[in-house]
Amino acid sequence: MVPSTMRSTGSGLRAMIFTGENDLWNRKPVYSEIVRRARKAGLAGASVFRGMEGFGTSSLIHTSRLLSLCDDLPVAVVIVDEESRVRAFLPELSEVVGDGLVVLDEVEVMRSADEGRAG
Repeated sequence: MVPSTMRSTGSGLRAMIFTGENDLWNRKPVYSEIVRRARKAGLAGASVFRGMEGFGTSSLIHTSRLLSLCDDLPVAVVIVDEESRVRAFLPELSEVVGDGLVVLDEVEVMRSADEGRAG
């Protein structure tokens, strides 16, 4: 059940981009370049999440545990917007992601009914 303070604003598309924190594009972190390009494209927003542990195509486990010497933790960039806007942004992702993974899924977008009010 959705709290009464939330209202649906319709459907959207979520892009989740999985990469490593040490992956670079033109000497900049890939995740940072994705956020910069998403902002320039006028997308609703982008957030970067640093993982504690994971593995990818290399099958090597990257972890933040104290005894691990790994410094290349998994990173996920999440973008949610209207489907057409996210799909129009895919060529930008294609250019910078490299060995990363992009996952798209439909989502229902909810916003606080109080959003926009001063408080």
